[in-house]
Amino acid sequence: MALTKPRIIELLLVTTVPTMVVAERGLPSVALMIATVIGGTLAAGGANAFNMYVDRDIDAMMDRTKHRPLVTGVVEPTEALVFAAAIEAAAFLWLWIFVNLLSAILALAACLFYVFVYTIWLKRTSTQNIVIGGAAGAVPALVGWSAVTNSVGWEAILLFGVIFFWTPPHFWALAIKYEDDYEAASVPMMPVVEGHRKTAIQMVIYSLIVALCTLVFWHVADMGWIFLATSIVLGVLFTGGAARLVQLSDPVQQQRESMRYFAFSITHLTVLFAAMAIDQLVGWGV
Repeated sequence: MALTKPRIIELLLVTTVPTMVVAERGLPSVALMIATVIGGTLAAGGANAFNMYVDRDIDAMMDRTKHRPLVTGVVEPTEALVFAAAIEAAAFLWLWIFVNLLSAILALAACLFYVFVYTIWLKRTSTQNIVIGGAAGAVPALVGWSAVTNSVGWEAILLFGVIFFWTPPHFWALAIKYEDDYEAASVPMMPVVEGHRKTAIQMVIYSLIVALCTLVFWHVADMGWIFLATSIVLGVLFTGGAARLVQLSDPVQQQRESMRYFAFSITHLTVLFAAMAIDQLVGWGV
């Protein structure tokens, strides 16, 4: 369980099921939703286990991650690698058999991108690591859409964009809190290289783009007023929280406020996608 990072998986699934509801314009079959959730859980778990295998050296240097099983020796590296490969293969076969081939390919592509592009390449070399690497976390929206339609429409691409642009401010808030950890491990996260203020300014920019993407999605997907009202309120709060971080100069206040923002970012995404599903199930169209 620890190798799969279940808390991260929960957040990924929050974006998958509501996307399926919108794609169906109603409630998809329970069997399809369960099959997609199981496949998505296995795929994300495999990617996270690969991530722990690759990052076991820097995990040992950071207080936040030094208790992970590969660092403590509870699990051997070879065991973790075999486990990751096994559940990733199981995810692909499961999605192919019980959902469709496109969804299986998308889930596998997300894993490969997360492991090779983000974890192995960008994480240790670029301040844009989480910006580009965050694309992997946005793929579940594509998987949810393709599970229902066996295609990827503009609506799905816009939802991909919402999660893609949401990821940097969400993660940078955590990176501000654990800046010393990343510096000790020589990981060039934005707060370590550019400082708190420049990072917060970037967070404002990305939060504004998230708000814009939700509004474009509302129009393109012909969503109703429940989603529109919710997205506007969340967009204001999300951007306002980042703007408050720009104004702070005291490191202690910055870290405290960044963790509040991090917690709210999770609420933001959860409520946004829940409102999206409720909007369709209630049927209050524009």
